[in-house]
This record gives sequence, C-alpha cells and structure tokens, in this order.
Amino acid sequence: MGQIGRVVALACLLAAFFPQGAPAFDAGVKRSVENYTAPDVVLVNQDGRKVRFKELMASSKPVVLDFIYGTCTTICPVLSAGYSNLQQKFGTDSAKVQLVSVSIDPENDTPKVMREYLKRYRARPGWDFLTGSRADVDKVMRAYSAYVPNKMSHYPLTLIRNGRDGKWIRLYGLLSTAEFMAEFEKASKP
Repeated sequence: MGQIGRVVALACLLAAFFPQGAPAFDAGVKRSVENYTAPDVVLVNQDGRKVRFKELMASSKPVVLDFIYGTCTTICPVLSAGYSNLQQKFGTDSAKVQLVSVSIDPENDTPKVMREYLKRYRARPGWDFLTGSRADVDKVMRAYSAYVPNKMSHYPLTLIRNGRDGKWIRLYGLLSTAEFMAEFEKASKP
C-alpha cells in the first residue's frame, strides 16, 4: 500500500473511532472569507533556497496555504494528501497553483526533512515546504490566525487565495478530497 493509501486508511480509521470528529476540534468544516497581510520574512524551502514569503503569497496564480510539520502523524498527513490529490488532478499543469506548507516545527524541519516529506507525498513543482527561524514562523502563523504555542495542538486549517481579489477562504476542519477540490474550484474561478 502506497503512502496515499496509508493516509486514506488512517483517515478512515480515525473516522471510525471518532465519528463525531476528533476530540481536539468540532466535526465539520467552518468556512469564512478573510483578508490577511503576509509578513515580509525570508524563509527557506525544501531545497535550501531562500524565499521571500510575502512575494510568494502575492502570486498571480491561486495559492493554497497550510501549517504542518514533518513528523506529524495526525492532521498533517490528511492535509498533505489533499495537496497531493490536487496536484494529481492538475497533472503536468501542477505548477498552475502555488501550494505552500509552512513548518510549525522549524527546530526540526530542516530542508532535508522537508524534502523527504514531500517525496512521500509525490510532490510536484508548485508545492513548497517552508521553514525559518521560530520568530519568522510565528509571524507567519499569527498573520494568518494560525498561531499555536505547541505543535501538538495545531489546527486543521487550509487557506485558499485566488489571484483576483486577494481574499482568502479559511477552511477550519479536515476536508474530504471532494470538499477540498470543490472549495479550490470556487476560490479559483475568474
């Protein structure tokens, strides 16, 4: 069974044990439309390349943002499976959307760890996993109302921005692949 198959099996197992949703958060997805201002910080991607976060978020193409860490075994694999499925849907055009995962564990998520993580999910061009100093990562998390003091209590959060108006769709909760695709399609329509 491949990595994606294991993630799907894990999600099914979690659903069986927690039919009303995992105890840390309510079942269902809470959706809102938000305005966020990306902080002007320099982070490092999985290839060790410096990235100006604010410029990456200002992309003219749709941007999807989440906050994960490389050793997570709960929420992160489900969020990353959604990214992987979206890239598979786009196929060779996967770089038409900018997927960004920001590490909430910068002390341990080195470029090597992040590269290996992306490899497990068969990431294609267009998906960047970013890390940086604790102070810079915290600035990014606070800017998107995603800050948690402890990585073990992080949110199941996905943010989608289109290139038209800069508005962000904030999705709090674990989305099925179909829900994620539908939200992405709505947010990226001209």
